[in-house]
Amino acid sequence: MRNVVEISVDDVTPAERSVLRALGVPSDRDPGERTNDLLAEALGEIASLADPRCVYRGTDPDEFAAIYEGSGDNERPSPLEGIFPRAEGLTLFAVTLGQPVSERIRRLFDDGRLALGATLDAAASEGVELAAERTQRLVVSKGRERGLFDSDARALRYSPGYCGWNVTGQRALFERLRPEEIGIRLLPSCLMEPLKSISGVIVTGPPEIHEFENTYSFCSECRTRECRARIRSLKEDAG
Repeated sequence: MRNVVEISVDDVTPAERSVLRALGVPSDRDPGERTNDLLAEALGEIASLADPRCVYRGTDPDEFAAIYEGSGDNERPSPLEGIFPRAEGLTLFAVTLGQPVSERIRRLFDDGRLALGATLDAAASEGVELAAERTQRLVVSKGRERGLFDSDARALRYSPGYCGWNVTGQRALFERLRPEEIGIRLLPSCLMEPLKSISGVIVTGPPEIHEFENTYSFCSECRTRECRARIRSLKEDAG
């Protein structure tokens, strides 16, 4: 079943500290009055402009294998190709903060208001991650209500463009999910518009299926290594 859900703006308004961290402000440093003012203005923009929505639908391993294969441009091997066949549930998803936020960021940079533009950009990036997390929690909760997942099942999101899944995988994903209904369109480059959008697959299953060593050929090019923290969080939740 395909579901379209409106998300509360409160659920996508990031904590001040997370935005400061995204801006590179150390947690032990006073950001200063100017930065605090920019932060307050950026969060106000999120509150007034964001229109967060998500769409999701379940899929099965055979269908997802075809989606994941896409145009055949994925790295081989890759973590996800060994993870998804062991899942208890696979859910295609897309979330967005809506076009007004992305358009406001663009206008701020075009007008030379770089400090506020960068602050709003960081706040929106944190916000759309919160929207994706909200969608992930919803998928797991609904699955448990229907008896699809064990009580110890944990979920992680995987997106085209990361961990060896080529960004062209967006094309097959969009064909199945049709996120245009919530205002997301796919550009010829396979980037999404609005920019503050996330798509991919939510993989639910025992925590151990998500564990992998970051020794793949593309791992050396990764700048964030966020997978390490995400895998650790699963272990902590399970413990």
